[in-house]
Amino acid sequence: MTIKVLGLSLYGPLAASTRYRLTQYAPGLRQQGIDLEVKALLGDGYVQKSFAGEKYPLSNLIKDYLNRVALLFRQNDYDVAIVNAELFPLLPGLIESRLLRIPFIYDFDDAFFLKYRLERFNRVSFLLRDKFNPVVARAAAVMAGNHYLADYAKQWNQATQWLPTVVDTERYAPMPCKRQDVFTVGWIGSPSTSVYLAEIAKPLAQLGREGPVRFLVVGGCSSDIPGVEVVNLPWSESTEVEVINSFDVGVMPLFDDAWARGKCAFKLIQYMACGVPVVASPVGANVDVVNEANGLLAQSAEHWIAALRRLRDDPALRQSLGSAARQTVEQLYSLRSTLPVMVKTINAVAAGR
Repeated sequence: MTIKVLGLSLYGPLAASTRYRLTQYAPGLRQQGIDLEVKALLGDGYVQKSFAGEKYPLSNLIKDYLNRVALLFRQNDYDVAIVNAELFPLLPGLIESRLLRIPFIYDFDDAFFLKYRLERFNRVSFLLRDKFNPVVARAAAVMAGNHYLADYAKQWNQATQWLPTVVDTERYAPMPCKRQDVFTVGWIGSPSTSVYLAEIAKPLAQLGREGPVRFLVVGGCSSDIPGVEVVNLPWSESTEVEVINSFDVGVMPLFDDAWARGKCAFKLIQYMACGVPVVASPVGANVDVVNEANGLLAQSAEHWIAALRRLRDDPALRQSLGSAARQTVEQLYSLRSTLPVMVKTINAVAAGR
């Protein structure tokens, strides 16, 4: 008998969390007798407006909320639900945790438990700062994108397991690519994560004083860097693998703060799946993904300069690290490796119903 699963994502498929935490699993789950149907609260229109820094019409927001309410009235058509991030922003957790009458799995890949403690939510923080605790506690199971998130969730629910954000290694793979005649450092992300690029502006400028450097920024925006050819590219699902394969090095700088520790190293996993050597800040899941055999960690500006310079000057090292990186992703961070975990979790929750 087919198990029907309702995936309740916060955002539409343009958001990476929806694509990689939910929708990419649908074909594999179907082969195991599990039918996953993903429904977003805020669709791609909202995501596009957000990325462009534009306001989303209030009328559309009301319509989105009403559509989700209507969907919850039909929840008994499904056996299990998967809640990604939250059902309704700004709704207290004690209420949200009671809206689902079918068993649900709570899934998260960011430190959402810090969301309503941020300064911009000061006016409602007293009501929402601990919103996610009752939601996590009432879940039949919890899937956390990194160990930092899992450790937090286990305070409220022992049925918590690590499920990293992964890629389909059939799609993300090394490909023959005409090598650039300029040392090319690459980054892929979103406008909201572009803030971390400030960490490597000075190291890149130093390399620019030593020789030609190109910095490809995909999906975000970098300010000009003296002596560096900065190229800001729009993100496209159809071209991202090809663009990543044009990098000599992929980077993931982060600040060392509580929010960044909730990041799941997904940029690194994308680069590494394509056999691209990486340099990353030793923060959050970055230290789980990167080791001395498959990449380099850089804690300070001096470390970033040394790491990038070393990879610039040693093509053989780039090749060996890239090959080891690909193997790491195939073993631990591939859709093939995590699909059985997803299947087992859903089956257990459905059986418990």
